[in-house]
Amino acid sequence: MFYTLIVFFYLNFHNAVPGFVKEFHEVKSKHDESNYINKYSNSNNVSTIGYVLSLKMKQAKYKFFPWDKISIFNKEKENLENLIKANPNNLHLRYVRLIIQENTPRLLNYFSDIDKDKLMINQFINKYDETDYLDQYIKNNTSL
Repeated sequence: MFYTLIVFFYLNFHNAVPGFVKEFHEVKSKHDESNYINKYSNSNNVSTIGYVLSLKMKQAKYKFFPWDKISIFNKEKENLENLIKANPNNLHLRYVRLIIQENTPRLLNYFSDIDKDKLMINQFINKYDETDYLDQYIKNNTSL
């Protein structure tokens, strides 16, 4: 009986989806994006900042002038790339970048890391670890 309780609690609470991940996937509008950015911009969590940066990149589409769109996109892209360089094994950052690169128009020339990210992400998906809660999101939101 005791062993059954331990297994139950381990399976139900070990891979609980963090709020910043769940909320990111619930974002449906410009307003939701702004709320998410405001809520999590001051986070010290590297993974959380990756999600914030991805939504900041997405905010570029709401600008009127093309040069404003490109400027915002490129600024936040550089921030995300620097974050990934500093944290190359962070699954969340690679996942966010893959989503962006698979959904960004080719003319923005932001697609060079798709294969590298897929390879790294596949390594995480194919093993049991503390990020298993992310596996279904990855499968639902990328080409993996």
